[in-house]
Parts: sequence; C-alpha cells; structure tokens
Amino acid sequence: MAALLATTGSAQQKWTLEDCINYAMQNSITLKKSKLQMASATEDLRQSKANLLPSLSLSTNQSLGYRPWLDSGTSTVTNGTVNTKVSKTYYNGSYGLNASWTVWNGNQNRNQVRLSEVAEQQAELDWTETANSIQERIAQLYVQILYMTEAISVNKQSLETSRLNEQRGQQMVEVGKMSKADLAQLTAQRATDEYNIVEAESNLANYKLQLKQLLEITDEQPFDIEVPQTSDAQALADIPSLISVYEAALASRPEIQNAELGIRSSNINIDLARAGKLPTVSLTGGVGTNTASMNSNSWGKQVKTNFDASVGATVSVPLFDNRKTKTAVNKAQLQHQQSVLDLQEAQKQLYATIESYWLDANTNQQKFKAATANVESEQLSYDLLSEQFRLGLKNIVELMTGKTNLLNAQQNKLQSKYLTILNQQLLQFYKGETMNI
Repeated sequence: MAALLATTGSAQQKWTLEDCINYAMQNSITLKKSKLQMASATEDLRQSKANLLPSLSLSTNQSLGYRPWLDSGTSTVTNGTVNTKVSKTYYNGSYGLNASWTVWNGNQNRNQVRLSEVAEQQAELDWTETANSIQERIAQLYVQILYMTEAISVNKQSLETSRLNEQRGQQMVEVGKMSKADLAQLTAQRATDEYNIVEAESNLANYKLQLKQLLEITDEQPFDIEVPQTSDAQALADIPSLISVYEAALASRPEIQNAELGIRSSNINIDLARAGKLPTVSLTGGVGTNTASMNSNSWGKQVKTNFDASVGATVSVPLFDNRKTKTAVNKAQLQHQQSVLDLQEAQKQLYATIESYWLDANTNQQKFKAATANVESEQLSYDLLSEQFRLGLKNIVELMTGKTNLLNAQQNKLQSKYLTILNQQLLQFYKGETMNI
C-alpha cells in the first residue's frame, strides 16, 4: 500500500489530504516505534500468562576428580594372579528432571496477567494518540498550503492591476496629465506586489517542505498537493455544537480511554501490593539418579539403583517484612489518586482543545461573512475609483488606498474562509469522523 501511494505520488505529483494521511500512517518512523512498543507489550502479556503454568527443567552434572596421593585401589584375581589397580582419576555424574508450580500467591500471577492486558491496550492507545496528532498536523499544513495557493492567485491579480495602472500612468505622463512623482508611486506599488508574490511563494514552498518532512519523504522527487475546489458554502456550513463534539470525543478519543485504563491499572496494582500479606503455596517434584566411576557396579545398574523421585509442597507465610507491603499498598493507592487526577486533567484538556476549535470556527465563520460583504464593497469602490482616476477626478493616493483596501479585504476573506474550514474539519475529526477537504 505504501509503495502504491509512493508510486502514485511520483507519477502525478499531486497528493490529496487522504493520500498524505494514509502515507504517514504507514511510513511514519514515530508510529513504527510505537508499534514496537505494542509488540513489546504483547510479549509481556504472553509471558505473564505463561507464568501461570508449571516450569520444567532437565539438568545434568558431570565432574572429574583427581586424588594424587591415593595409595590403595581395587584388586582382581585373573588366572590365579592378583592384579591391583590404583585409579587416582575418577568422575561422578548426576541427572535430574525437576518441576515447580506456584499454586497460589495471593493472585499475584493472575493480577499480573490483568495488568499486562491493560498495558497492551494502553500501548495500542498510545499509537492511536500519536497517529491522531500526526493527522491533525497534516491537516493544518494542508489547509495552510491551500490558503497560500489561493492567496498567491489574489496577489497575482493585484499585480496585474498594478501593471495596468502603471501603464495608464505612463500614458498620462506622456500627455501631461500626471507627474513623474505620481508615476513613481504606481511603479513602487507594482514592485511591492511583485515582492508580495515572491514572499507568498516562499511561504508556500516552506509549508510544502514542512508537510513533506512530516510525511518523512526524503527523496528528491517534486512534491505537490492536489488543490481541491473549495467553495464558500463549505465555510458557511453548520458548525456542530460544542457539547455534541465533546460528548462524542469523550467516548472515542484515545487519550480519555488511556486515562481510564490508567485508573484500572492502578486498581490492579493495589491488589498486587496487598498480596504481599498473603501466603504463597507452591508444589515441587523431581526425579533423578547419579553414577560414579568409583562404584563397582556398571553404569546402567547405577542409574537404576540410584534412581529416586520426590514431590513436595511449600507454604510461605509472611510475618514481618519491614513494612514493605504496607508501603507498596500506600504508594499504589497514591498512584490511583494520581490516575483519577490524570483522567480529570485529560477531560479538561480535551474540552479546552475542542472549545478552542469551536470558537475559532464560529469566529472565523462570522469574519468570513463580514469579509465577503467587505470584498464586494471594496471591489465596487475600487472600480469607481479607477474610472474616476482615469477621468482625472481622483488622485494617485486615493487610487492606491482603494487598491490596498481591496487587497486586504480579499486576503481577510481567504484567511477566514480556510481557518473556518480547518476548524470545522478538526471538530469533525474529534467527533470520530474522517477529515475530508
């Protein structure tokens, strides 16, 4: 999938918002690291479950000994001849199969399984939190690029108007209807518009670079985004209520779920700490045998005659542990209180974030409505000023002031439009829906 997206991006050089998000979800190094943490948590869970089972081990020991001052040995009679052998080197061998099983330890092993299950869920939520943060940043940069792209178009239209004004001024100078000083102002206005375009294009390139770096695209292929047709109707769409977004976010946002799991984890840790006061019951068993070179019996007979088996039970009752259990319980309870506060803080922060997006969406929507009316008014005013200037009824200062007012109104309209769309999308995202521009 990642390769397909990369190939598609290289072929058409146009990335939609969905393309950017999908690519980041599969190629982000930060997310890959988070997935490793998820895998590690899964291994911890498997280990805690395996700890419920008995353990079994096979052992053997082979040792070689040397007695340099040994002066007696074993004697054998062969054909009437007595042979005496002194063996100063000897070896011993032992073989054993042992098993042990913790039958009950105050439910510590089972609570550890529960704790590992919570940790695995938290690792998954950590990944989701990181993914959400990346998606928000992608959306912010994407909308900023859209805004700058359209702002450049407006600046180019302004530049074209400035050029026409400059040409008209040159004609008026030639016929003696305008001074060269006034023409110089028109030329300066045209140069200023050219500078504004260069600066806007530089800002646009910088935002594209930030987005490319966020996507961690390191090749030298040209990078550009698909510029969708955004309408005024999108900015004028209904904004969901603050409470509806917050309630939906409480039920779906990973930071809230993670904080709730933190409380659950702290409760399990309290149970684990209290288990330090309870006895532990364990079973052990084993079979084994041993052999020795100093024994006159054969190796096989030694294995058989020395074979033994054992089984046992151990009960350990804690009586005095230098306050370790009490301290552990108290600290676990303090951690529980901390987890409750963490949840309240997460809820408060979530509400503040949503309220900020909601306020920005409403404020910029109202600004957009006002800016739309202002652009129409300034455009009409500038058209009239241009005609009056042509007829010699308005001076150069009035014309330039009208043009500046029109450009400011157009920029204000664009800015409020895209800020409204961005915050609408973020509110939609916090409700658990997909961002789509």
